[in-house]
Amino acid sequence: MKQLKTGQFFGETNSRLEWGGLVVTDTEYTHEKVDWHYHEKPYFTFIIQGKVLEGNRKEIYECTAGSLLFHNWDDAHYNLKPPGFTRGFHIEIAQHWLDRFDLSLDCLQGSFAVKNPEIKLLFYKLFNESRLHDTTSHLATDILLVEVLENIKGANKTNAVSRPDWIKPLQEILYEDTLQDLSLSELSALLGIHPVHISRYFPKYFGCSLGTYIRKLKVEKSLALLPDKYKSLTDIALDSGFSDQSHFIRCFKENMGITPLAFRKRMHF
Repeated sequence: MKQLKTGQFFGETNSRLEWGGLVVTDTEYTHEKVDWHYHEKPYFTFIIQGKVLEGNRKEIYECTAGSLLFHNWDDAHYNLKPPGFTRGFHIEIAQHWLDRFDLSLDCLQGSFAVKNPEIKLLFYKLFNESRLHDTTSHLATDILLVEVLENIKGANKTNAVSRPDWIKPLQEILYEDTLQDLSLSELSALLGIHPVHISRYFPKYFGCSLGTYIRKLKVEKSLALLPDKYKSLTDIALDSGFSDQSHFIRCFKENMGITPLAFRKRMHF
C-alpha cells in the first residue's frame, strides 16, 4: 500500500504553503480512481469545489463542496472522482506543531466527517488565509486551527455523554430545511418536544442559540455555492435560505468578516 509523503496528493497542486509544522495545499483532483493509500501525517481534507467519494475500512463518504474530513496518519482509504472539476484544500499537521500548543490527537482516531457548521466556517476562514498569505496569515492560521481542534475535542466530549434522542433528528431537520424558516413551535411539533425544552437545552448540545446555528448553516451552504461563477449573489442567497441579498450579505459578513463578493474573488485563481 502506498504511503504519501507530506504535501503529496493525487492531482495537480495549485499552491503549497509550509511553516511551523503545517503544510497547506490546494489541489485539483485529476484521478478518476485512487487506490488504497495512507498519508505520512494526520490531516484535514476540505472540498472547495466538485465531488469525490472516499472510502475507508468502516465507512464511505460522498463528499461535495463544503465537506470536511479528518484523517489520522495511518488510516488507509481510497477515492473515486466523478467527471467534473474537483478541488480540495488540505492541512497536514506535524507533531511538533501540536506540541507547541500542548495539543493531542489521541482522541481523533481513523477517519471521520466533520458536520458542525461552526467548524466548517472556521475552515473556510483557513482557506481564506491561505489565499491572502500576508504577514499575519501564519498567526491567523495557527489560531484558527487550534480553535478547530478544540471545537472537535469539545464536540467529542459532548457526544460521549448520553444525548437526548431528539438531537440527531433535529440536526437533520435543520440541515435539510434551511430553505424554510421553521418556527420553534413547528420544530416542537415535528420532534414531539416542548418548545421550552428545545430552547433551554439547544445551546448545551450545539454550542450556540438555535437562531445563530441556523444562520451559520445558511452561510455554510452559501460558501459551497460561491465558486459557481454562473450563479449570482441573489441566486446564492435564495438557494441558501436567505430572504434577500442584503440579509445574506449582512449575515455572511458577520460570520466570515468579509463580503460574499470579496470571498468569491479569493476562491478563484
